Amino acid sequence: MSTGTDPLAPLAELPGVPEAVAEVRRAVDRLYGHRVMRRRAAEVTSEAALRGARASAALDGADWPLEEVRRRSDFGADAEARTVGGALRISAEAGQLLSVWRHSPLQVLARLHLLAVGDAAESAGRPRHGSEDAEALFPLELKAAEGMAAAGGAEATALPPAPPADEAAARLDQLAQLLASRTEGGATGTPALVVAAVVHGELLALRPFGSHNGVIARAAQRIVLIAEGLDPKAICPAEVGLAELGTAAYRVALQGYLSGTADGMAAWISHCGQALRLGVRESTAVCEAMQRGMV
Repeated sequence: MSTGTDPLAPLAELPGVPEAVAEVRRAVDRLYGHRVMRRRAAEVTSEAALRGARASAALDGADWPLEEVRRRSDFGADAEARTVGGALRISAEAGQLLSVWRHSPLQVLARLHLLAVGDAAESAGRPRHGSEDAEALFPLELKAAEGMAAAGGAEATALPPAPPADEAAARLDQLAQLLASRTEGGATGTPALVVAAVVHGELLALRPFGSHNGVIARAAQRIVLIAEGLDPKAICPAEVGLAELGTAAYRVALQGYLSGTADGMAAWISHCGQALRLGVRESTAVCEAMQRGMV
């Protein structure tokens, strides 16, 4: 497909992006070829969902050990528990939303927000409107930056504020139309990594909901990777890689996306690719443990 047909296609030609795409493709193919996947693919998917949810919650400020997430059943006790619970609900349902995503991404995003905040919240499933602001991203790093500033260290550079609600809504509609046009036109020219990175970055930039925009953006990236055929079984938890690379690197990469420059966009896509490869490494380790009878 020519770059004139798919507006995202030129991003795939930015410096370093073809290499990132190829590295991700090789890593994912190796994981899908693992002998454990022939017999226990559903178990790998479940474990990837759990680990991805834990990592996504950690990026939103609830950094719980994996075994704590695995054993807990009550996720309503406090703010951290609710964050973990929301990430788990999203992770469990994201793969089931694929058919709706193909024709109505906005409906899926609303559902993800409802899952994140819980049914009881007044704003559940509703984008920001009027003068409503969005919560800050990367609370873990904000805490660290505040601590550094209190100790006389340098304060981390702040991200720009989310756009006003009406602007965010307009841009979100444009993103949804772009995704729908790709589905209707059978677009195949842009690699899945690039499409997923754009959706992820745009949702972080817009912060269309009053809260939980980070976990929603990461879940949307996962849905795109499934929909675009790169990770159809959802066994590559990119959230794990993002958490491993750290919130500071995540925010720096997002600043590149927000800049809109070729170098910034390429750096963001490459960062998403690196995180995805680390997610592949995580699931490969799970497969190896299953093969040895440890899981």
